[in-house]
Amino acid sequence: MSNNYEERVTMIAAGDLQEFVPFGRDHCKHHPNALNLQLRQLQPASELWSSDGAAGLVGSLQEVTIHEKQKESWLLRRGVSDVGEEVEYDEELYVAGNMVIWSKGSKSQASAVYKAFTVDSPVLQALWCDFTVPQEKSEKVDNSDEVVEKCICILQSSCINVHSIEGKDYIASLPFQVANVWPTKYGLLFERSSTSHEVPLSPPREPLPTMFSMLHPLDEITPLVCKSGAGVFGSARVQYVADYTLRIVFLNEEPSIVMTYDTVQSLHAVWALRRVKPEEQSTVLKFSEQVGTPQHVATSSSLTAHLRSLSKGDSPMASPFQNYSSLHSQSRSVSSPSVHSRSPSISNMAALSRSHSPALGVQSFSGVQRFNFSTNTQSPRRHNVSHSPNSASSDSFLAPETEPIVPELCIDHLWTETIMTMREKNSQASKVFITTDLCGQKFLCFLVESQLQLRCVKFQESNDKSQLIFGSVTNIQAKDAAPVESIDTLLVLEGNGNLVLYSGVVRVGKVFIPGLPAPSLTMSNQMPRPSTPLDSLNTPSKPLNKHLGPLEEGVLLSPVPELRDSSKLHDSSYIDDCTFQQLGTFIHAVQDPVHNRVTLELSNSSMVRITIPEIATSELVKRCLQGIKSILPKEIAVQMLVKWYNAYNAPGGPSYHSEWSLFVTCLMNMMGYNTDRLAWTRNLDFEGSLSPVIAPKKARPSETGSDEDWEYLLNSDYHRNLESHPLARALRLDPLETSFPKDDFSPSLSLDSSTLLFTHIPAIFFVLHLIYEELKLNSLMGEGIRSLVVLLVQLARDLKLEAYIDYYYREYPALVKTSRQTCIIDQAQTGFMHHPSFFSAEPPSIFQWLSSCLKGEGALPYPYLPGICERSKLVVLSVALYILGDESAVSNEASHYLFRITSGQRKQQAEQDDNRYSFRHSTSVSNLAEKLVIWMTSVGFTLRDLESLPFGVALPIRDAVYHCREQPASDWPEAVCLLIGRQDLSKQACEGNLAKGKSSVAQVLSSDVPSGAEAEEEDDGMNDMNQEVMSLIWSEDLRVQEVRRLLQSAHPVRVSVVQMPEVSDHEYIEEKENRLLQLCQRTMALPLGRGMFTLFSYHPVPTEPLPIPKLNLTGRAPPRNTTVDLNSGNIDVPPNMACWASFHNGVAAGLKIAPASQIDSAWIVYNKPKNAELANEYAGFLMALGLNGHLTKLATLNIHDYLTKGHEMTSIGLLLGVSAAKLGTMDMAITRLLSIHIPALLPPTSTELDVPHNVQVAAVIGIGLVYQRTAHRHTAEVLLAEIGRPPGPEMEYCTDRESYSLAAGLALGMVCLGHGSNLIGMSDLNVPEQLYQYMVGGHKRFQAGMHREKHKSPSYQIKEGDTINVDVTCPGATLALAMIYLKTNNRSIADWLRAPDTMYLLDFVKPEFLLLRTLARCLILWDDILPNSKWVDSNVPQIIRENSISLHATELPSSEDLNLETLAQAHVYIIAGACLSLGFRFAGSENLAAFNCLFKFAKDFMKCLSAPTASITGHYNLETCLSVVLLSLAMVMAGSGNLKVLQLCRFMHKKTGGEMNYGFHLAHHMALGLLFLGGGRYSLSTSDSSIAALLCALYPHFPVHSSDNRYHLQALRHLYVLAAEPRLLVPVDVDTNTPCYTLLEVTYKGTQWYEETTEELMAPTLLPELHLLKQIRVKGPRYWELLIDLSKGTHQLKSILSKDGILYVKLRAGQLSYKEDPMGWRSLLAQAVTHRNSETRTFKPETISAFTSDPALLSFADYFCKPAVNMGQKQEILDLFSSILYECVTRENPEMLPAYIAIDQAVRILERKEMSETFELWQIKLVLEFFSSRSHQERVKRNPNRGLFMNSEFLPVMKCTIDNTLDQWLQGKEQHEYSATFWLRVCHPALGEI
Repeated sequence: MSNNYEERVTMIAAGDLQEFVPFGRDHCKHHPNALNLQLRQLQPASELWSSDGAAGLVGSLQEVTIHEKQKESWLLRRGVSDVGEEVEYDEELYVAGNMVIWSKGSKSQASAVYKAFTVDSPVLQALWCDFTVPQEKSEKVDNSDEVVEKCICILQSSCINVHSIEGKDYIASLPFQVANVWPTKYGLLFERSSTSHEVPLSPPREPLPTMFSMLHPLDEITPLVCKSGAGVFGSARVQYVADYTLRIVFLNEEPSIVMTYDTVQSLHAVWALRRVKPEEQSTVLKFSEQVGTPQHVATSSSLTAHLRSLSKGDSPMASPFQNYSSLHSQSRSVSSPSVHSRSPSISNMAALSRSHSPALGVQSFSGVQRFNFSTNTQSPRRHNVSHSPNSASSDSFLAPETEPIVPELCIDHLWTETIMTMREKNSQASKVFITTDLCGQKFLCFLVESQLQLRCVKFQESNDKSQLIFGSVTNIQAKDAAPVESIDTLLVLEGNGNLVLYSGVVRVGKVFIPGLPAPSLTMSNQMPRPSTPLDSLNTPSKPLNKHLGPLEEGVLLSPVPELRDSSKLHDSSYIDDCTFQQLGTFIHAVQDPVHNRVTLELSNSSMVRITIPEIATSELVKRCLQGIKSILPKEIAVQMLVKWYNAYNAPGGPSYHSEWSLFVTCLMNMMGYNTDRLAWTRNLDFEGSLSPVIAPKKARPSETGSDEDWEYLLNSDYHRNLESHPLARALRLDPLETSFPKDDFSPSLSLDSSTLLFTHIPAIFFVLHLIYEELKLNSLMGEGIRSLVVLLVQLARDLKLEAYIDYYYREYPALVKTSRQTCIIDQAQTGFMHHPSFFSAEPPSIFQWLSSCLKGEGALPYPYLPGICERSKLVVLSVALYILGDESAVSNEASHYLFRITSGQRKQQAEQDDNRYSFRHSTSVSNLAEKLVIWMTSVGFTLRDLESLPFGVALPIRDAVYHCREQPASDWPEAVCLLIGRQDLSKQACEGNLAKGKSSVAQVLSSDVPSGAEAEEEDDGMNDMNQEVMSLIWSEDLRVQEVRRLLQSAHPVRVSVVQMPEVSDHEYIEEKENRLLQLCQRTMALPLGRGMFTLFSYHPVPTEPLPIPKLNLTGRAPPRNTTVDLNSGNIDVPPNMACWASFHNGVAAGLKIAPASQIDSAWIVYNKPKNAELANEYAGFLMALGLNGHLTKLATLNIHDYLTKGHEMTSIGLLLGVSAAKLGTMDMAITRLLSIHIPALLPPTSTELDVPHNVQVAAVIGIGLVYQRTAHRHTAEVLLAEIGRPPGPEMEYCTDRESYSLAAGLALGMVCLGHGSNLIGMSDLNVPEQLYQYMVGGHKRFQAGMHREKHKSPSYQIKEGDTINVDVTCPGATLALAMIYLKTNNRSIADWLRAPDTMYLLDFVKPEFLLLRTLARCLILWDDILPNSKWVDSNVPQIIRENSISLHATELPSSEDLNLETLAQAHVYIIAGACLSLGFRFAGSENLAAFNCLFKFAKDFMKCLSAPTASITGHYNLETCLSVVLLSLAMVMAGSGNLKVLQLCRFMHKKTGGEMNYGFHLAHHMALGLLFLGGGRYSLSTSDSSIAALLCALYPHFPVHSSDNRYHLQALRHLYVLAAEPRLLVPVDVDTNTPCYTLLEVTYKGTQWYEETTEELMAPTLLPELHLLKQIRVKGPRYWELLIDLSKGTHQLKSILSKDGILYVKLRAGQLSYKEDPMGWRSLLAQAVTHRNSETRTFKPETISAFTSDPALLSFADYFCKPAVNMGQKQEILDLFSSILYECVTRENPEMLPAYIAIDQAVRILERKEMSETFELWQIKLVLEFFSSRSHQERVKRNPNRGLFMNSEFLPVMKCTIDNTLDQWLQGKEQHEYSATFWLRVCHPALGEI
């Protein structure tokens, strides 16, 4: 057996031996490398620059065969996850031949390839590197937030490929041969390989830089500069690193240092790597200019010349350094851009915008190149770069202006190793790493293989953290070494093949690898037989030799050594050196360290991977080790940890439970205890794994029993528990006294004062006591506390600390009573003990501290160990904040409530003046609660931590949480909401952080596409609507299905014509076809409405084209369902009738796509239809993509392609789409695009382009959109002139002039939108006067501007003379005035627009224009619009009111001098205009007064239509007015789906004959679409730009037939999208994740018309416009309240609304949703009210399922509250549990359930006199003190109606019970003297005033 001990003492067991083969090697075998060859031929020439053109295929074939068995290499690193959390896998980067394979895998999961790369030439090196991309190209480079691009870099001989994780690829060519590349914190560092011919440098030349940096693959490669002290380079100056004798051997990212080796002096040096400071840049550049020899005035040119001469055998004309900043220099011919991007995701724009990458091998015309940064870098350093003058250089060619190379990174010299006498030439370090020892000291270790030594340099940061200070060098003999990061050690392979673990420079022990064949071992013996006698000890820690008696060699070699004293073994640190060299395998190298795993390479070149074990696994041991480490001096701490590590990780080490026992034994041995002689440590349970610390006789099982066995039993925990058991008491068993062996009391138990930790016992004791207090705050560590207290009692007793013994006795009466064995500490030696300054005679107690806080007494600062007692710190500070109301408690680090304890070397931070403090009254306590909760989450406190706090301590925190849960703020971060238990808010916060496209909302509200019957039908384009939400909004009826029926255009229409007897069959067919033609007018108008209905409702699949429903213009005739078709040739059908209809159909389909969808340029092009008939639909689709913002992703190239096709519709759609996407941006590229299509914006000399008229109209509107609200002078001037553009001499500009003039007017209005009289810099244009003239007519002004020439000769077609043609210019001018003066309430302008009030003037104005004038006037006088019919009538001039027929008159008044027709028409149009302005004013508001007023007028117009007087006014005019009123109604009720308006629309839908033409159908179905805008999710906004867009879309002159664009371009009807905004709020139940009903309370801000008011809405509902609102809250009682405060800003609510309006809500306990229980009669609280008077027992546990979904509560009700048969006594407990459960659930704090039950249990245990620890009593005491504390009383006073946190009756009852129990004990004193006094002594202090 004992041979096991021997191994244990000398070895550390390594775990998990695994054979290691790089995963990539295996993968390479199957990798299709041959394919690479074919790929190479397919690549375009530009991609072939790296392979040799001449060699061609043959060359590459040879390459493959020759290099098949190429050398391989690999890197391993700890897995890096995206977010940065801990991940437990390794990542491997394997390189062989042309391949790089990146794989991930670990012990538990198989490796898998993550990415594999194949490049054209052999890979020299592959590495990971993170590049930082500065976000803002601002002046301040440092503090702009940077995005890190994680990349993998692959180095080939001529270039480096960089692939980022996001999928971007870059290729940077290398201007020189690279010897090595290193990843740095900033980017890559290159070492140029120095060639031999460079060494003898000719005198006039300065050496070339050898090290270069590249900060981003698109950046220039720039030389490195160094700033060194005297020494290597002479004076301390800044210069390029040009010394080719310097080699980099190591580069580290954090801290950022470089280690170099000087090949001449054979010295290593360390440098700090950092960014260059601007002044250093300028000195380098100036310096290099001064040095230049006469013939080289500019060194930069000499530098480039050198670089040129270096380039491998190229002709002098081509330099490898070619960087054309071709964007910035006009002088140079442009060559191909230098970025080859293979992935589509990096756009050409991005590549060009950082155009500073060397162009690849392009011939240049001058030879000398600028090796520089192009001028658009992100830094302010451009200015101080002095340009070198041009000069003729020695090579006799003219140098153009060359810029010097601006360095980016700089190295500062830190340390050089001392020069030794004996230096070998090649002592370059082969391996360098940084390691940390167990106490956190850092070492830089480098292995010099030639001398077999590892040199370790200790370094640390200077106090101001600005630089690193290096110490002395320690040499360790080593053949190889590797760091083990996770346990702060390093593994050293000694020359004889042993693996030894070091921590820093302290030897820990030899590593034993189970399973490695050790050939020197014989069969019979498992001990490695040492080939040498005991080695001389070479550990730094001095061994305790005086224990080791003379051990003869013979003893060691005997097969079963008899070891006589286990404690000696424990301390000894002798190491036997077994050499494995004799035969077979031995360890050859150590490599690839990751975390705690490392690979060993064996001599037979196989590899194994081992794991170095952890320092400790049990939480308790880890804590104690941390605490002790933090308090001891570093040297001692390291030794202590080394000893522990050796004991713990002996081969076959202990299991989890015995870890603590091992720790205690080990620690006490180190303190000088003899653990074998101490009764309790001797009996510690090691669970069978016999440990070296148990005396050998225990280890040999003896058949015969002995007395010791009995003692063992008496001393066991089991016996102790039995003694306190009620049964023992009932049987009156006397407690057995353990008979201790006599020798235990002999002085042999004194402590050995020479041991390592003897002098530090008091400090260690105090630290362990603080850890004990810390563990009391974690209810999960009860086991650990009981273990720890035994150790503490022993130490306290030996240190004679009565106060502490008494304290432990009170806490654990039963434990302390049984152990009473003391060890004597020699008085003389007590003097040696180091009593630290922080040691206090009174034991610090966290509960006592809290208690005095709650009572408002003062207390000393509580001592805590930084980093270890974090919970104590947290509890202390939170109580200080919440109870004492001290807001500064948590703000600063050094709080006066805490007293930090640090190890002796450092100065004590807190002064120990007696800092007593008392309760300070605080202003507002509710925000204290908020402050507390927010602070706790900021320090990382979570719900799980709260659950593990004991209930008394947690109560104040829970109280604060309860406060916050009742009234949370809506903008708290996710973590806070989780802590207060509001999952609804935390989910909302979490959604808010996600990128728009990734939101899980889409999944919640995505409706499954209905399968079966509907899928077989034709797709009508409305399948993707969200049924679930719509069924909640309109739950009572099927209006949504009805709308779908009205708007579908994919099915044939029903043509029912009755065949009269006299009609022949042929005529009947014609009749049917004529009827179908009428119906088709309607069908063609439907897509516009459908687009509104399905607005933004669909997320397309990027791999499938968008389904566009087909426009069906056929019919079916009953009864036989025969098909009726227009193409039969029987009747005349207008040509191109369906052009615009299919355009609208395409728009409708495209508008389904939500703005948040993931769409890219490729997908847009992919949708292009194959056959030409669908081109119009695609044109519409493009316009739609512009309206929802996706067209910005379309590449410029593609836009150009579409426009060159010359397809009119495509051009219209594209121009309008692009402009809408760039609304108000003044984007130059788009302006150029539009200007080509507008002759007026081209220079007068330009060639005449034949642009179709409609495209010109679209372009003009596009200009208006792009320049919206910018008041751009030139644009406004041109547009103003274009309103009155005269017809040209030939046919141009003669047809459809009205729509062009209108477009110019609308565009002018948009450009100057709402600017009114303050049009800066346009006063000379006289915009309003000019517009007025256009409106009323008059003499033409002389045409100013460039285009005079064109308009010299008058038109041959149209005679206009020199007066303005008002019929053309009036509409545009009127609307332009309306938009310029929108909402300005400018009376003078408004009076120009008043309708004329004399008959004479009325005759001069078209009645239609009166509609526009009235509308314009009302829009200007925005605030005067009132929603009643009186106001509408007030717009009608008196003459009309007096003489005109009212809308319902039946017979005509007769009059001679008045033209009744004029009056009647003027009347209806003026009223329609007023109604339309009402629609604009109340758009999307659902204003009831406006609705009633408009509805009344709609009814009136409908009556009018059927009245006999209709003929006077004219049917057409009445229909127009009715359509306008209907649209106004729909605007007011937008998105609401109002039933009355729907009925009107349906009525209009059915009218198909007579005057009903395409335009009216268009208007009616637009109204229907607006009514259900976006399926009820969208509404209209009344912002200025929305009104402008609506004016374009709803222009009140409707087309007569489907291809009529004379007065208004039909495509503009879709601009309503720019006015739509999402305003639907959908509450989603956070538990079930389904939409539900919730009551909202909306508060409006006060305005001039109404006070601040609140209104209740049942959500899901459309909200009013956000700028009108003050706040929105989700109202109780069913759901948790939630307040969204809009006074702070609307961005939060806007983001919720834009993500489908999802607002997470959480149902309160005891409540059902409105769907299940509309009236609220079934909720639990309702039942409770009825039963209030009877006992609470009426609560049936079964009903709990109705009011909580928490599975824990349901099962609690199941198991603890349901009565079973013959319960008897237990019934009372069940009732108690039921009422507690009821209480918790109705009070909404189920988390108090455990606290209630814990209190109840504690009291019951106390009554049964079974309490073995007083932990619970403390908690009850803290609870009572909290409720009686002053701060709590004040909170209750301030907020009396708030429910009590705990039941007011429960606590007094409990308190009373405890009092009674204690009183009984006092009376029963006589009977049981001992027990009673003992209990009182224990409980009374704990219970204080109870």
